[in-house]
Amino acid sequence: MKDILKRLGELGLELPACPVPIAAYVPAKRFGDVIYVSGQLPSRAGVLPRGFVGAEVSEAEAQEAAAASFLNGLAAAASVLHEGETLELLQLQGFVQAAPNFENHAAVLNGASELAIKVLGERGKHARAAVGVASLPKAVPVEIALVFAAVKEG
Repeated sequence: MKDILKRLGELGLELPACPVPIAAYVPAKRFGDVIYVSGQLPSRAGVLPRGFVGAEVSEAEAQEAAAASFLNGLAAAASVLHEGETLELLQLQGFVQAAPNFENHAAVLNGASELAIKVLGERGKHARAAVGVASLPKAVPVEIALVFAAVKEG
């Protein structure tokens, strides 16, 4: 995890606190070396963006929301890491609350995917799904679920 914290610092970013669930689930569940991260909203310092991408929310704003969701997911995964471990991203599932005519779901999710690669390097390359939906919790523009592998540092 030291490598991730160092890289975040180089990017001028900080790992947020592990998000608190808004319902009956845990932020991350570990099974062996696989870590499943619950859907993460784009909360920053307790503030949630709201709206439909392609209407009230621009594509660029949605990309920033996707990046914030990724950082929250990273914090959730880090909460179940053991000493001397780091993370490798296996899969990113992204959901975009989109206006009916919006079609750039993949571009929105690039906000999270590109940050994953900046922070994790080769261990940030991942499989992905980008899905447009009619609504999301709290009316946020983006929600992301992640699957990581816990790997030895170094």
